[in-house]
Amino acid sequence: MSEQSSAQRAQYEKMTGTPIPKLVMGLAVPTILSMLITSIYNLADTFFVGQLSTSASGAVGVVSSLMAVIQAVGFMLGHGAGSVISRSLGSGDAHTASRFASTSFFTAIGVGALLGAGGVLGLTPLMRLLGSTETILPHARAYAFYILLAAPFMMSSLVMNNILRYEGKASFAMVGLVTGGVLNMVLDPVFIFGFGMGTGGAGLATGLSQVVSFGILLSMYLRGKTVSRLSIRFYTRRARDLGTILTTGMPSFGRQGLASFASMMLNVAARSYGDAAVAAMSIVSRIFQFLMSVALGVGQGFQPVASYNYGARKFHRVRAACIFTMQASFVLLTALLVVSFLNGEALVRLFRDDDAVTAIALPAFRWQCAATLLQPVMTCSNMLFQSVGKAGRATLLACCRQGIFFIPLVLVLPQVWGLAGVQYSQPIADALSFLVAVPFLWQFLNELDRMEARVQAGEEPE
Repeated sequence: MSEQSSAQRAQYEKMTGTPIPKLVMGLAVPTILSMLITSIYNLADTFFVGQLSTSASGAVGVVSSLMAVIQAVGFMLGHGAGSVISRSLGSGDAHTASRFASTSFFTAIGVGALLGAGGVLGLTPLMRLLGSTETILPHARAYAFYILLAAPFMMSSLVMNNILRYEGKASFAMVGLVTGGVLNMVLDPVFIFGFGMGTGGAGLATGLSQVVSFGILLSMYLRGKTVSRLSIRFYTRRARDLGTILTTGMPSFGRQGLASFASMMLNVAARSYGDAAVAAMSIVSRIFQFLMSVALGVGQGFQPVASYNYGARKFHRVRAACIFTMQASFVLLTALLVVSFLNGEALVRLFRDDDAVTAIALPAFRWQCAATLLQPVMTCSNMLFQSVGKAGRATLLACCRQGIFFIPLVLVLPQVWGLAGVQYSQPIADALSFLVAVPFLWQFLNELDRMEARVQAGEEPE
């Protein structure tokens, strides 16, 4: 047996035979650490830029919409290919895994380069479109310029990271992201204050950190640490393969892309109440991106377990992993949210010690603490359907929170409640999304039971 085949067999036995709690948490811990570090360096940008002015702090919220677009495409290509790769490896097909890995990687580089070039050429109108006021605009332009230059590296790094996770090698993915994140936090004060670059320094620090992460993640593939291979010769010649990646990854694009549009709509709604409102809602959003990274990290640890075992027809393990993931996410989130709720004002003032900003941020912060307790069910149901190739249901659930519900609410509620409508739109959208997710999840868990019974009886699952 070749070394490659032996490694592939060992990985199969690990993914299909390790006890579920140990396997999910073993994959989730490095993913949680990766996401926490990513969130921390996003918070670091917010913290250091917030020392400059309220307008500069608002610029971070504006440019976060742009970063969400870049991330949306990267996650779509990475999750779309990763789900297919994991199920292919579960059924013993390494060649298909390399084909989908290479296709998503090189597509990400191309799309990232086009997005970056187009954004730089139309920088000012783009920032206005994303909700920038005239006082925020100079800061937003300076920050976004370097983010756009780094777009190909950021997008393709997300692809490589997600493929590593879906192969069950989350610790390798963690190394690249954590190194880049730590570098970002070190460079932020150096460029912003040491070199006097202001908001542009935060953008340059983020851009350079993404290039470093790209190099580290790429080295994992070049050194043969993965089952799937990256090579232009593996790039697909079949439109159907690219369509499969896009269709399977559409829930991620819906989730991240709508997050970008929702952030833009939130900025537009908030700017009617001044820079303090834009800064306040930006700070609340960044804090909860950090908190939700725990639920997302556990969920992303669950995804390769679901895909691998679904491909291996071990449906009872898929069901058990889903239930364990929701329980673990809820326990971890509850602990974090209690601490955050009790220290809400201190957290907000950490990023911008301004009475006007704090007065606007706190009500939104407290209601969002309550709504975030619903995230484990929403996150796990969405990731379950995506991981097993149920793209339609996954896309619908992914679009609920920040699309189907949030966008109409943030357009309508401020007209009725004024500033309170801006503050409460997201918590209400979360509650409605939870109510939609529950019946879908309940029905599919029962379906997994029926499929397992048919396999045990020697029949083909439906």
